[in-house]
Parts: sequence; C-alpha cells; structure tokens
Amino acid sequence: MTEKSQPNLSNEGHRQRIREKFLNNGGSALADYELLEAYLTIAIPRRDVKPLAKQLIAKFGSFAEVINAKNEDLLSISGVGENTVFALKIISEAARRMSWEMLKDKDAPVIADMDALIDYCRMSMAYQDVEEFRLIYLNGKNRVIAEVTQQKGTINHVAIHPREVVKSALDNHASAVIMVHNHPTGDTTPSRADIDITKKVNEALSAVNIQLHDHVIVSKYGCYSFRCAGLI
Repeated sequence: MTEKSQPNLSNEGHRQRIREKFLNNGGSALADYELLEAYLTIAIPRRDVKPLAKQLIAKFGSFAEVINAKNEDLLSISGVGENTVFALKIISEAARRMSWEMLKDKDAPVIADMDALIDYCRMSMAYQDVEEFRLIYLNGKNRVIAEVTQQKGTINHVAIHPREVVKSALDNHASAVIMVHNHPTGDTTPSRADIDITKKVNEALSAVNIQLHDHVIVSKYGCYSFRCAGLI
C-alpha cells in the first residue's frame, strides 16, 4: 500500500502548533498520538495524519508499541504504506543504536549503571515475538566491549548451549559475560530450564576463568536479574 499525499493547507496551522509545542516544551509535552502525528508529517507531508496517529496508538497501545510493531501488522492499517513503515523503523533502529553507543561508551563499569544495560536490552529485545538469547561481553574493568546474538527460538523457548557460550566469550576476549534473553509473554519469572542452564553456563565459564556476571530476562513489562535474585 502506498500513501496518497493530498494538499491540505487548512491543516498547516495545526501542524505548526504541534511543532511549536514540541520545540518550546520538548517531546514530553506531547501525548503519544501527538508525537507520532508530528513524526508522520515527515513521512506523509501533505495529509492530515492526526486520525492515522490516533488509530495506530489505539491499535498497538503506545508509541513504543507502534515503532516496534511488525511490518505486516503496520501495513494492515488503512493509510499506512511502505514509506510510513520505513520511517517508523528508522526511529526504532536509531533508538537502539543510541542506547547501545551510550552503554558501550561509558567510562564506568557496567555494574555501576545496570539501569543503562536494562534499558538497552528492553529497547532492543522486549518487543520481539520470539525468544532471543544474547551475550554481552565485558573486559577486565567490567566495561562493555561487544554483543552477540547467540540463538533465536520460539515464543517460549530458546536453546542455549554452554560450549557455544564459552567459545564465543573466548573469541571475544571477554573477562565476564552477561546473558540476556527475552520473554515475549511478558512474564519475566525464570523457568526451571532458565535456572538450570544458567547454572551450567556459569560452571562452564568458571572452568576457563570467565565470570558470568548476570543473566537478565527482559519483557515489555519489566526485567529479572539472576544476580539480584541471588541465583548467581
């Protein structure tokens, strides 16, 4: 589906008010639909996009849900075409990259700012519809040096292999590792399998003098830290 751009000069005054509200007061001054509307004026410059913005928020629930929605789900909405999907996915990717660069460039060890790590993990993984297992590598000063997506699975399972975790950690010259996976169901409570594999990975890494710093489970609604829970 392709957006149709029709001149609408009467809407220019409304757009100007949105721009001024944003520039004068910042993005927090705008409701989710207003922020989305402001952005959609760039992707669809000559159409009243307020109804579309409200429709998208009503359908998906929030600004974050909209930009992280599946392409096919977005395209199923009347008035949304490939240009709009492209524009929305740029926001999602830009937010993820900014979060990662801020995390990686920190001078302080990641253990001093776990909130930044959690924010990045939730931004990059929480809205996926299948489980994904990632490894975040730390150097001897516990600063982030790299990240690898190890496995992707189903909505409620992802296979984790201790040998592969160890090999990947050694290949990346890591002194410590943080395991991260998401729960698309929203419930971050670890399963028995999550607990068991964490123990096995911890033992495998310890055998080569690499620390398992944490195992974090994230979802749209929260997070769970094995270390905070006393399981590591």
